[in-house]
Amino acid sequence: MKPVVLLCCAIFLLSCQLSTPPAKVDSAVEKSTANEQSRMQNMHDPSAVGAGLYKQHCAHCHDGTVSKAPHLVWLSMMGPQKIYRALNSGVMRQQAASLSDEQHREIAEYLTNQSLENSEQLSYAPSCDANSVSLNPEAALHQTGWGHDNSRFIAADAAGLSADDVPKLKLKWAYAFPGVTRARSQPAVGFGAVYMGSEDGSVYALDVETGCAHWRFEASAEVRTGAVLSAATEGQPALAVFGDVIANLYAVNALTGELIWRLRADEHPSATLTGTPAIFNNTVYAPLSSLEVVAAANPEYDCCKFRGNVLAVDLPSGEIRWRHYSIPQPPALVKKTRIGTRVLGPSGAPIWGSPTVDEKRGLLYVGTGENYSSPADGNSDAIIAITLDTGERAWAFQSIKNDAWNTACQFEDNPNCPEEKGPDYDYGASILLVDLPNGKQVLVAGNKNGAVSAHDPDNKGQLLWREKVGRGSIQGGVHFGMAAEGATVYVPINDMNHSNDGSILDESAARPGVNALNAADGIRLWSHVQKNICPDSLEFCDPGVSSAVTAIPGVLFAGHLDGFLRAYRKEDGRVLWEYDTKQAVLAINGVMAKGGGMSGPGATIANGSVFLNSGYGFSAHMPGNMFAVFGVSNSD
Repeated sequence: MKPVVLLCCAIFLLSCQLSTPPAKVDSAVEKSTANEQSRMQNMHDPSAVGAGLYKQHCAHCHDGTVSKAPHLVWLSMMGPQKIYRALNSGVMRQQAASLSDEQHREIAEYLTNQSLENSEQLSYAPSCDANSVSLNPEAALHQTGWGHDNSRFIAADAAGLSADDVPKLKLKWAYAFPGVTRARSQPAVGFGAVYMGSEDGSVYALDVETGCAHWRFEASAEVRTGAVLSAATEGQPALAVFGDVIANLYAVNALTGELIWRLRADEHPSATLTGTPAIFNNTVYAPLSSLEVVAAANPEYDCCKFRGNVLAVDLPSGEIRWRHYSIPQPPALVKKTRIGTRVLGPSGAPIWGSPTVDEKRGLLYVGTGENYSSPADGNSDAIIAITLDTGERAWAFQSIKNDAWNTACQFEDNPNCPEEKGPDYDYGASILLVDLPNGKQVLVAGNKNGAVSAHDPDNKGQLLWREKVGRGSIQGGVHFGMAAEGATVYVPINDMNHSNDGSILDESAARPGVNALNAADGIRLWSHVQKNICPDSLEFCDPGVSSAVTAIPGVLFAGHLDGFLRAYRKEDGRVLWEYDTKQAVLAINGVMAKGGGMSGPGATIANGSVFLNSGYGFSAHMPGNMFAVFGVSNSD
């Protein structure tokens, strides 16, 4: 979802820098927390040579007016190498042909506020020795986690880990993502490797035992989605499918890293793929969102044109089968602001979470976010059911009405703020399809307002129950993912007390932590409200749970924004084990790895190991660069 709120807080076009990875991994580990606030507030130097070159040669396409041209917001989040290569030898070489190599470098460094020279000195995972370590295409591929099963429950045979094993978990090895401040791609395990993307656009296949790299693929931009694995079939290799933040969807050979196909999933300049695609019956279902909410901070930006959508793509070929928009009709002119900027609507209703496949009913379920502009319509903050084969809408259920919001609302008297002014209560977490003991099924959804609800899939999503679990806010409630073990639904709650939107919150009502509910009636089985153990000296530390949670039989794993991965007992929520990812450890690539707050993906459990990304270098969160693998130690 919107990196829950707002990547953002003050991204004013052409001025604020979203993400500036330090030059060296060591400095990223040691200085990133202390420098985060100043980096988020750092302004591009308007007097820089690159500023003039960008304005003269690039801005007319990258100001949000040209389809397919990534908005400046996305360019700011790319590494300088990505932009330099695009200008020098990549997709922009023709447009940049009149510029010198030095001018290419100036533009890349200006946009990213990073040194191109330093970015060339990064240490990646060592390559595997093909003679001693190889991937196994015949290895069993468990269909678990985002992209296959959004319950985020890992059965015993796939997990290879029991409740008794959990207290004996120890760090096996770690990898330090080079030059990054966040790690937000859900790991996927198969064929003897663990697959994931990273902030610099690298997608890895690392050996599960040693961490050596079987291959590394370079996407065009940051990869936040998980890599969804598909086994080989006749005439088709094993595949890894993922998307990048500028809305490119990829399929690569999972054994070699060779590109099979690539597709621009949405032509809107601010479109993005952050929700992990789902694969079912040789079809990829990709959820589309955008950061047009950020572009709207510019009072001269015509807000807004993006509509959330789901794209169905043929897995073998990459050909589009259908597209379903969360808002059926294109936005039209509604009015003009007092300074003459056009207001277009309805818009928005982005789709941040991984789609949920219902094979029995032939449906796909997605949750939507807020409208970006007035008028708010009936498609925002809603659960939508889409026919798998045709892409036609089966039904929709709106949970919260009149929710229109964009980043302009964070600035005083900005005319681009919709008259509704929020509350910006997205569905960022995937919808769960839960089996009840009586043989029936319910859909369970969690919202940023702190409420969890159950809906009847056989009666157009009719509301069955609603339980208020957290206080909720623009930075509260359920963010990226719940889990379900049988009829027990695990609900993570963020409930940060600094909302980033200026609202005054009742801090005593915040309930950061995890909860267990009975899916049949919504009755709360237990709650664990996490105490704030963050030292006063540590900025951006928070007890809440923004990341998705993951369950194995009898145990729930939750990564907190305070940097701890905790394991909770199913029966009563007691903490069985915890690990502080903020401690620096020597990584397999020879530098130090250190985690931070966790948001987006949760733990992946497979074959007796726990795989985790840690670091969330966005506004008011602790950055980090760690990928960690834990296994059972029998030495204690």
